[in-house]
Amino acid sequence: MTERKPPGVSFESWVDKQIRDASERGDFKDLPGFGKPLPDDTAPYDELWWVKGKMHREGVSVLPPTLALRKEAEDAREAAGRAATESQVRRILAEVNEKIEAAIRRPPAGPPLGLGPFDIDAAVREWRAGRLG
Repeated sequence: MTERKPPGVSFESWVDKQIRDASERGDFKDLPGFGKPLPDDTAPYDELWWVKGKMHREGVSVLPPTLALRKEAEDAREAAGRAATESQVRRILAEVNEKIEAAIRRPPAGPPLGLGPFDIDAAVREWRAGRLG
């Protein structure tokens, strides 16, 4: 913890001394971004820059529910193609089919879903063909 500013010393010079002392001790060397260029400052100001940065670092995205479900269905199709067993293919597609059917019964807000449940038997046939060929 830093000491209190002594009387008679200007605030700016006292702060400058604190920064210089910390720099000499190496307190800034382990900070993220040390030694890297500053980000581009020509971009227009965005009040939510820190929220967007945090979301990017955390891997969070905010999509309308229908678009998120489309993405989940696409990922499920890819995962089913990489599955090791037929039962895994069926489980992966059954899970996403439940969500798709729920969204069809009660459409969420946002753009139209434009997606129907997977034909699990057809997907299993494709999976088998991919294994044999």
